[in-house]
Amino acid sequence: MSTEESETQKPSRFKASTRKPLSISTGTLLEARELEPGKPLPLLVRPCVKGLNLVDWAHGNRQFIEDQLLKHGAILYRGFDVAVAEFQHFIRAVSGELLEYNERTSPRSVVSGHIYTSTDYPADQSIFFHNENSYQTSWPAKIFFYCETPPDSGGETPIADCRRVLKRLSPGAVARFVARRWMYVRNFGTGLGMPWQTVFQTSDQQEVERYCTSARIEFEWQDGNRLRTRQVRPAISSHPRTGEMVWFNHIAFFHLSTLPRDMREALLAEFDESEVPNNTYYGDGSPLEPEVVDEIRLAYLQEAVSFAWQAGDILMLDNMLTAHSRAAFRGPRKILVGMSDPITLDN
Repeated sequence: MSTEESETQKPSRFKASTRKPLSISTGTLLEARELEPGKPLPLLVRPCVKGLNLVDWAHGNRQFIEDQLLKHGAILYRGFDVAVAEFQHFIRAVSGELLEYNERTSPRSVVSGHIYTSTDYPADQSIFFHNENSYQTSWPAKIFFYCETPPDSGGETPIADCRRVLKRLSPGAVARFVARRWMYVRNFGTGLGMPWQTVFQTSDQQEVERYCTSARIEFEWQDGNRLRTRQVRPAISSHPRTGEMVWFNHIAFFHLSTLPRDMREALLAEFDESEVPNNTYYGDGSPLEPEVVDEIRLAYLQEAVSFAWQAGDILMLDNMLTAHSRAAFRGPRKILVGMSDPITLDN
């Protein structure tokens, strides 16, 4: 990166990967290795003995799990006989209490407690790369996925290393986002997207205002019980445990141009661009150049790693090191989600 860039982007924070194909011995109980040789993301953990209880093992090996997660960004637990009811116990074993899904941006159903279905979008729609809740002032450090029912085809959860995504971006684009940050604009009450009552889990406008004030969200009530919010966040963050700089945001995910062309044209035929349900800008409110958003999307796709789900799989992500997405699919698909270990924005 250019020597004229911010002190937060010194090349020393981005050490080149020299990892070789990995196989970790953890005694006779299980093995940990790369899912695909030469690709560190994700680390595959499998039992070597029949009937190994993953929750019990996790209780006694929490530091090993934490170390490997920080190194690889993602761990896939496969071949353990984990029932749905044990999923939340595993999360508690490795990471503490589960978090509630607040300030919602996608439809989900509660399964039990703070275990949710993954985003309830139609099967023929894909979901672009993002880091969970990066637009908030508090987000989960870890996110977990459990495969209860794998689809007949498709439906993968592609992941991407956010350290490597950042390195793929041009110095000019990175410098602009460091200086200007990014803005997320939402319009509620248009008849499209989630209503503000669902997003904020209240029908009391004063409760919404209190939440927005505490979460550093600008709000503006409009005619017809409509609401517009704006929130400015960093595009690049320092991982609180490793100090590594990561591309951590929803810039491409919520940008209007990421929508399929037919959906985008239908929206713009009915609404002005400033009134669509979701869009992103530079932090000063100026529009993002099309080529910059294209560059961001391409960086994710170049780093994408994908695998087919198997019943009982658990995928554990460091939410700042690794972005996730969803491919379209056929047949029934049920992936459950849990989040834990909150991090709070400090600037």
